Parts: sequence; C-alpha cells; structure tokens
Amino acid sequence: MILLLLVAGGLLWWMWRRGELSGVTTDDVVAAIAGLIGLGILLKGEILSGVVLLGGSAFWLNRRRFLRAPQPAIAMKADEARRILDLPIGADAATIRAAHRRLVARVHPDQGGSAELAARVNAARDILLAELGSSRRR
Repeated sequence: MILLLLVAGGLLWWMWRRGELSGVTTDDVVAAIAGLIGLGILLKGEILSGVVLLGGSAFWLNRRRFLRAPQPAIAMKADEARRILDLPIGADAATIRAAHRRLVARVHPDQGGSAELAARVNAARDILLAELGSSRRR
C-alpha cells in the first residue's frame, strides 16, 4: 500500500510539473482518494466493495467527458481571432477579456445577435487566452 501511495504521489508531482493539474477540484481529489481506498480494499480480497469504489471514482474523475454535451469545435487561427476582437498582437489577458465583453454584449442572442456569432466571439477569446498562456510557459 505504501508503494502504491509513493507511485501515486510521484505521478501527481509529474503531472503538476507539466501543468496538467490546473483544472483539478477538491471533488477530484476526494474521488482519487476513494479510488486508492477501493484499490486497497480490492487487494485485500473484498472484490465487490473494491470494484464499486474504483468504478465510482473512475466515473467521477471522468464525469466531465460523460456528462458534457459535445461542443462543435470552431476552427480559427489566432490572426482571425485578433481580427474578430479587434486586438493588436501583444494584447494581454485583461485586454482580451475586455474586448470580448464589449463585443459579446452586442452579438449575444439576448441582444438581437445570433448564437453562431456569440460562439465565434467566445472561441476567439479562448484561442487568444490559450495562445497567451502557452507563450508564458515557453
């Protein structure tokens, strides 16, 4: 069991160093702990209890994939995203968000716009913020 905890700790450390744990919530940590407990119970020979805990924790950790409706990906390059939001190349995150708020207020379906336009504006914001985040990691 101690070896299992050391391996899990090493894996978590590796994922944290790669920046893959940014979306982890407290619920995810609890589900991972329940999975480890389930694995320990399974190794002790209590098959039903172990499988139930492991299955429940696996579902909880992957619930976003199971419960989220598939969103159509909007293919867009960063240049097009900058043109949509009317931003220069070196815009920071606050400027990107401000431009997004200003534009989405005009194209939102509740304001007489369309869902397609609002989706494109949202995609432009997401692409520019992702590009900004990836340039900071380099």
